Amino acid sequence: MPEYNAPLRDIRFALNELLDFENHYASLSGCEEVSPDLVDAILEEGAKFSTQVLSPLNQSGDLQGCQLSNGSVITPDGFKEAYQQYREGGWPSLAQTPEFGGQGLPESLGAVISELNGSANWSWTMYPGLSHGAMATLEAHGTAEQQAMFLPKLIEGAWTGTMCLTEPHCGSDLSLLRTKAEPNEDGSYSISGTKIFISAGDQDLSENIVHIVLARLPDAPAGNKGISLFLVPKFNIDTEGNLLERNSVECGSLEHKMGIHGNVTCVMNFDSAKGYLIGPANKGLRCMFTFMNNARLFIAQQGVCHAELSYQGALNYARERLQMRSLSGPKMPEKKADPIIVHPDVRRMLLTQKAFAEGGRALTYFCAKQVDRSHKAADLADRQDAEQLLALLIPIAKGFLTEVGVEASSLGIQVYGGHGFIREWGMEQIMRDARIAPIYEGTNGIQALDLLGRKVLVSKGALLERFSSQIHDYIAVQRDKGSQHQQAMEEFLEPLSANVTRWQSLSRDIAGRTERNADEMGAACFDYLMYSGYTVLAYFWAQAATVAHTALAAGSDDRDFYQAKLNTARFYFRRILPRNESLARTLEDSSESLMAMDEAQF
Repeated sequence: MPEYNAPLRDIRFALNELLDFENHYASLSGCEEVSPDLVDAILEEGAKFSTQVLSPLNQSGDLQGCQLSNGSVITPDGFKEAYQQYREGGWPSLAQTPEFGGQGLPESLGAVISELNGSANWSWTMYPGLSHGAMATLEAHGTAEQQAMFLPKLIEGAWTGTMCLTEPHCGSDLSLLRTKAEPNEDGSYSISGTKIFISAGDQDLSENIVHIVLARLPDAPAGNKGISLFLVPKFNIDTEGNLLERNSVECGSLEHKMGIHGNVTCVMNFDSAKGYLIGPANKGLRCMFTFMNNARLFIAQQGVCHAELSYQGALNYARERLQMRSLSGPKMPEKKADPIIVHPDVRRMLLTQKAFAEGGRALTYFCAKQVDRSHKAADLADRQDAEQLLALLIPIAKGFLTEVGVEASSLGIQVYGGHGFIREWGMEQIMRDARIAPIYEGTNGIQALDLLGRKVLVSKGALLERFSSQIHDYIAVQRDKGSQHQQAMEEFLEPLSANVTRWQSLSRDIAGRTERNADEMGAACFDYLMYSGYTVLAYFWAQAATVAHTALAAGSDDRDFYQAKLNTARFYFRRILPRNESLARTLEDSSESLMAMDEAQF
């Protein structure tokens, strides 16, 4: 397994030079004292924890996996101790509300820590990661009594949270769910049903587990309009938060799965378990989206994490592995062969991984910045602007970054050749762990439908127009900085402008076709998602190139870093962004080639 090294130089570049987080934090209500020194100290400690505690458990956790014994789950060796260290370090409370014991730091700072932990050990990171969604849901929709009962222990990390949506007979179609909620005389509910694919549904890390569960009330209407949201603890509690008897909810079995073996994925059985209604009756899906949006950004980061870890492993191997001579002549004549990093095709793979990891990091941090703004911006209009940006960008980030994360992990195996296919090197584990990301928290096909249908077509292009205008404004500013700067940047500005303009025109074309035939939206949505992703990443790589060019022109002492940024941006624009030309062709095609064949002909 590659030894993870926290990429603090690039993280600081994205936070400080690319996205100006120092001024961003100063503008947030209650975050005025979040200084660069404080952020640096947190990053340094987070890097230590991820590299020294979590990374060594990544491969061993995969090999050992989780065990079910007498109805309880046992996590791999070292996971429980690592979680205790995580709690002692105060990490669960980092970005949580001070009212219930949190430190009140920006959520974007918590997102950076999630990336560090996730890159080091994604399976472990899922245990505390899901708690953030449960806390966000309670903060947004729970009653004052529910918040007082559950939030302090969740924020402390003594308890963790899960989300329980899927059932055996329905995957993403939650309108079909059957779990029932019967009202009790004391105002609670008896929850009965079976949920599957529940990540971290049971474990031995925390004292209690708070399940966020979708279920139906007895008089609920059919379909999505009859779904309510409930909180169901593993152990019942009193009004002071003290643990009582075990609730009638338990892990029925563990899934035997492709990857993330260190994290339990299980069947959860609810047998008249005591639960509490969260939010209004029959409005559960609306409340659940608080959890889902939080989770989708977390999963977008998973794509970045696996791209980064695979890149680090592939880069080290490419520098050390001797094989064949360079086509242009020996580069290390004193050795029997050259290191494979001299070969153009190996560099193609490494640069693709690097472009996705670093570009994806910028995109997820930008999204996390909007989360901060949506919650803590002083001005209401500023908060609404951030919410609109997130509405458009969350499905792009989740869908696109998880797709390219799988691609990057596959390239990591390929750099190793036959050794990449062998378990002991750890590269194949990265791909196995990465492959779930395009599936959960809404498959990428659903993300694509959400993006094109709800976010672009339903808004009549307003959300896309708002973000496109931001990109065009950036291009105009760069072109106004003088002929020398414009000349240096035009190789990025011209194709970025062309792709954004085409993004808008393709959207209008698909909208027109969809009015005549709804299948046109379904036929176009996935390619539309990918086109959007490549274009959005081009925007961040163009900005990175701007910063790097400016630093180099000013004679920076860190010349190698900025030159690498500029070269990677150039690679992205010349070798990756042209994929949009093919996607545009398919987006201009009708749904006929997909729908013409009779079902019996398959």
